[in-house]
Amino acid sequence: MIGIDVTSINRIKNMYEKFGLKAYQRFLDEDEIQLIKRPETAAGFWAAKEAASKAIGTGIGKECSFHDIKIKKDKKGAPKIKYKKEIRKKFNIKKSHLSISHDSDFAIAVVNIEKKNKKS
Repeated sequence: MIGIDVTSINRIKNMYEKFGLKAYQRFLDEDEIQLIKRPETAAGFWAAKEAASKAIGTGIGKECSFHDIKIKKDKKGAPKIKYKKEIRKKFNIKKSHLSISHDSDFAIAVVNIEKKNKKS
């Protein structure tokens, strides 16, 4: 399953300028906020979580919220994504892969999930 999302960097930047830290707390936890150094990164994380929710077929909402998805970086700085245990179990997720990029005014993210084989 694949999900993709594109997000306006200026929209995230304006949201932060208007609401401060509360803007980031809407879609990030404290560990994720520590990774944000620029608006491009925040927009990429927003896009990643939207793409992750689309990959499971729900979008952000009642079944999967921003806080059901966690973004980290590996030792080389590459983004990693993980769903909460309840979401992984409900949607039969084995592995998830994330790519984020940004250029000019937009951030884009693609999430690919591998599902577990169902047992007969």
